[in-house]
Amino acid sequence: MSNANSERHVVSRRAVLGGAAVALAGVGLAPPWAAHAGNGSTSRSFDQALLDATASRLDRSLVELRRDIHRHPEIAGQERRTAGVVARRLRAAGLDVRTGVGGYGVVGILRGAHPGRTVGYRADMDAVPPDEQMAGGPEPAHLCGHDLHTTVGVGVAEVLALLRHRLAGTVVFVFQPAEEALSGAAAMLDDGVFDRARPTEIHALHCGPFPVGQFLVMPGYGLPGLDRGVVTLTGSDATVRARQLAAEINTLGTVAPPRTPADLEQIVADLQTPDGPLAEFVFMGAQPVETDGAAEVRVSFRCWPEHRYAEIRERIQRLATASGGASVAFPNDPFPAMICPEREGLALERHLHRTVGRDGVRRMHAAVPFNGEDFALFLDRMPGTFTFLGVRAPGAAIETSYPHFGAFNPDERAIGYGVRAMAGWLATRTRS
Repeated sequence: MSNANSERHVVSRRAVLGGAAVALAGVGLAPPWAAHAGNGSTSRSFDQALLDATASRLDRSLVELRRDIHRHPEIAGQERRTAGVVARRLRAAGLDVRTGVGGYGVVGILRGAHPGRTVGYRADMDAVPPDEQMAGGPEPAHLCGHDLHTTVGVGVAEVLALLRHRLAGTVVFVFQPAEEALSGAAAMLDDGVFDRARPTEIHALHCGPFPVGQFLVMPGYGLPGLDRGVVTLTGSDATVRARQLAAEINTLGTVAPPRTPADLEQIVADLQTPDGPLAEFVFMGAQPVETDGAAEVRVSFRCWPEHRYAEIRERIQRLATASGGASVAFPNDPFPAMICPEREGLALERHLHRTVGRDGVRRMHAAVPFNGEDFALFLDRMPGTFTFLGVRAPGAAIETSYPHFGAFNPDERAIGYGVRAMAGWLATRTRS
């Protein structure tokens, strides 16, 4: 997930199925809700037990794949090795593969044996650069879980390829570069990512600080966009006024950045609270900067709901005007919020209730103030879902599952849960 540079002093840029009762190879722990998932609730065309048994053949290989990608992190625009690994696995599974899409993007097309709909699945591949890590190191690292996202995407493709004789329709797998830079989705779209097969909907998973194997769906919610602007001040006292103005603009913020593990735990709780403290917010970052003969206040902010960007811009303009001798520029439209359609989100929730069990599914009732996602650009083109996959190991500190922290260390069992969930979901959605 992506965030603004001005937010680096906080939590950085962002932050199973019926077969979960079957021990994953080499790890062997089912989530506590697995016993509540009924075996008789699987889809008509795909028997979940068969899907789980097929997935279990890949568990060890996928864990090794994730560890390999993790050992070779590549930042936005440099995902050459990762893309090559992904392309080789997809070709070996029999997919029609195209590389070099919007940079190092990879597209794999899996056509089932029976007529049906075309559905997309997206996974991001890039690592977190050093300046976007919280208490991290001096080198790029997979601290946002994209190595796990990529592995889940490959695993879903391989499972469905093994069951192609039962699969209806077509699945388009999109492995995206440069999500951290909020540029990869646009580049792939501009480069004709769907020229060979256009999905009617698209889906994605992202790691989250929830119990391993738990899913958080977000019908009607998502992640905020991002707006940036610059206020330029002139005059002999421009530097002093810039500092004062930055402080005034920052008072527009309604949510404070998390600074402690307790703050992070509270965010997780607030996200699941209807009409709670995160139902509306402004997360503001204004920084004074000295320039030649003038001074600037560089502003970046996120807000929810999305329509509030115009209001916040006006309030910044009024504060700047009151400071005297200031000009305000917002050179671009805000980067769009990622909003998951209700219909598809509720359909996924019902599907997971049947396959995972109700205790393994939660609903998001707010947006994470510090997070952004360029998956928004795909959802602007077609409906779909974006779901958090819990990666927090039992008893682990929340920093080990909160993206962009140096301590980020997801429970690898999440890979198997994600593969089983998304393989079953996509197989259901491709049916006519």
